[in-house]
Amino acid sequence: QVQLVESGGGSVQTGDSLRLSCVASGGTFGAYAMAWFRQAPGKEREFVGAISRAGTVRSYGDSVQNRFTISRNNAARTLYLQMNNLKPEDTAAYYCAADDNAVAGEASRWHEAYEVWGQGTQVTVSS
Repeated sequence: QVQLVESGGGSVQTGDSLRLSCVASGGTFGAYAMAWFRQAPGKEREFVGAISRAGTVRSYGDSVQNRFTISRNNAARTLYLQMNNLKPEDTAAYYCAADDNAVAGEASRWHEAYEVWGQGTQVTVSS
């Protein structure tokens, strides 16, 4: 069993950067593929990025590609999301998630693949 806690959200202006963190406790962190999703009021949950167990495979949603970078430090049991050139449309609650059924090299973009979710951290981008 793993528990996830996100941090690093805040209020910034268009063009600024933020780095989100997700710390995992319990379980074997290196056995889980990890992902970030986001959800804004009135919108569906949106895939942001995913990373495989050893960090060798990464995938991104179209809206954040070339601006966001997902990474992980398995020794620190931490998942990161570096967000650059933020835009107002990035405003959302950001959630990290763990896939405890992932095999090596898997980084699913489908929310159904993820069994454990954090509580979320709010990112607000003003113009």
